[in-house]
Amino acid sequence: MNFSSPFALTIYALTALALLGMPIGLSMIIASIGYLWMTGMDMGTAAEQFLNGMYSNYIILAVPLFIFAAEIMNSGSMTERLLRFCNVIVGHLRGGLAQVNVLQSLIFAGMSGSAIADAAGSGRMMQAMMTRENRYTPSYAAALTAVTAVIGPILPPSIPMVVYALVSDASIGYLFLAGVVPGLIMTAMQMAQVAWDARRHNFPVEERVPMREIPRVTWGAFPTLLMPVILLGCIYSGVTTPTEAAALAAAYAVLVSTVIYRSLSWREGYNAVLISARTSASIGMMIGGALVFNYVVTVENIPETLRAVMQGWELTPLQFLLLVNVILLILGCVLEGTAVLLIIVPVFIPTAQALGIDLVHFGVVVVVNIMLGLVTPPYGILLFIMTNIAGTPMKYIIRDCLPFLGWMVLCLALITYFPDLVLWLPRLAGYGS
Repeated sequence: MNFSSPFALTIYALTALALLGMPIGLSMIIASIGYLWMTGMDMGTAAEQFLNGMYSNYIILAVPLFIFAAEIMNSGSMTERLLRFCNVIVGHLRGGLAQVNVLQSLIFAGMSGSAIADAAGSGRMMQAMMTRENRYTPSYAAALTAVTAVIGPILPPSIPMVVYALVSDASIGYLFLAGVVPGLIMTAMQMAQVAWDARRHNFPVEERVPMREIPRVTWGAFPTLLMPVILLGCIYSGVTTPTEAAALAAAYAVLVSTVIYRSLSWREGYNAVLISARTSASIGMMIGGALVFNYVVTVENIPETLRAVMQGWELTPLQFLLLVNVILLILGCVLEGTAVLLIIVPVFIPTAQALGIDLVHFGVVVVVNIMLGLVTPPYGILLFIMTNIAGTPMKYIIRDCLPFLGWMVLCLALITYFPDLVLWLPRLAGYGS
């Protein structure tokens, strides 16, 4: 490799700008424009790639819509009612509040598709509930909220899967279905770890909700519980596309919060719009930057070069997947997940196709890797969120996360080695036929 070539200088510039604190999307755009200038190409190509990519991919619209739906749920009382319902189901078990934390993340996953929205939304309520009267340590409550929030983007709908579909042309509908079994496996593993911790540390048993209260709590949560049913039902019945379903989810969240629950004020609605716009703009800039940078990568023929190198190594599909897992797990410790999806993953896709690896299976493996990165130091963004919420040192949160991380790595190993765990449900729906 020529370490003074235009591409190498582009990588140096991108790294330097990112380390200086510039947003990664802008860093990619500036570094890519520098590459076009050094190679004598038309620098207007950067704008062309940005605009063509952003305006020709209808699926990108799903990202801000899912973010807005999650913000409305957290601003209104939908999340609070969901927690009450989960408490009815598992709150009476030993370590019941911890089990409620896992269960609410499972249900919330069917509504927002965002791990950050889950942790930031229900995280404050769960932290307050679990640490009241010293039931649980602040670090354990924070660690549990962080690791359970990871479930959200694995189950449908999923914002990372939308982004993966953008770079791979895989079916977003089948990707959503493929995440169901891995998400349920991870949920079961987390609940098993909580049950073990509850016995080992003698976690408290919460007072059972009286039978006469169960119908009222269930009825109060019913509109919220109906949201994933409507959302996924519309997608898989063919009534809507995933993007249209995202718009439906946002509209339904507004309807329930304002008309049925009457819990969303104008100020809260306005703040939800602002937060959604800022988050969407940040993700959109990163997607746009990646589209420009990926053009540079394509011009340099990096994917084909990597595929030739991999073929020279004569890797089997399983060996390739294991190598990808190791690379993504390492990168997840230091890079933001969306950046990994947009910059690194497209380089692996041609090799995966050449080895006969199903792109839907590959997508789920990639997304699980990315989710693990959200709770691995030093860059795990969920760790930063929960450190801020809990007000406890991150080292204690990381310590309490470790057993759950072990289970999550085991889940990753299972879906890597057994593709049928991922592809079983999509095949039932007609995938590959």
